[in-house]
Amino acid sequence: MRTYLFLLRGINVGGKNILPMRDLTSLLEANGYQNVKTYIQSGNVVLSGSKKPGEIISKAIESKFGFKPETMVLERSEFEKAIESNPFGPDEAKSIHIFFLSEVPKSPNIGKLVTLSSATEKYELNGKVFYLYAPDGIGRSRLVANLEKCMGVSATGRNFNTISKLMKIIKNA
Repeated sequence: MRTYLFLLRGINVGGKNILPMRDLTSLLEANGYQNVKTYIQSGNVVLSGSKKPGEIISKAIESKFGFKPETMVLERSEFEKAIESNPFGPDEAKSIHIFFLSEVPKSPNIGKLVTLSSATEKYELNGKVFYLYAPDGIGRSRLVANLEKCMGVSATGRNFNTISKLMKIIKNA
């Protein structure tokens, strides 16, 4: 039995793709997953199972709720490594966002990232993880708005507060 971090993109945002966490938990348990724990309504799930969640669960959500969310799945060790590899210090935690990429970018457009980043933003790409320090927030960040285009792959991001909460849940799993 392995522990996974299961991240869903674009659910419960702006009244679209509504997926109550209680219903998601029931769906995951009905598909054989155990120790299912969700954190906030934006699709953060820690669970245990003998098979990696992903496409099967996306299809089950589509069947039951009428939309198919994109998902990212990390094994516990992948998630822990991503956190340990964070290049920014603990004093910067409130301004750190970590983006998990669907795969390692084959040819990221680093030049475009440079032109899109603000004077205060710092970033680092490490395999399938993109770290961003954005002290002015990400709401108006041109870099964040264009991250997937620059990377050439799908991405889903979480702020460091959420990452820290998920790490606590995983450690207690």
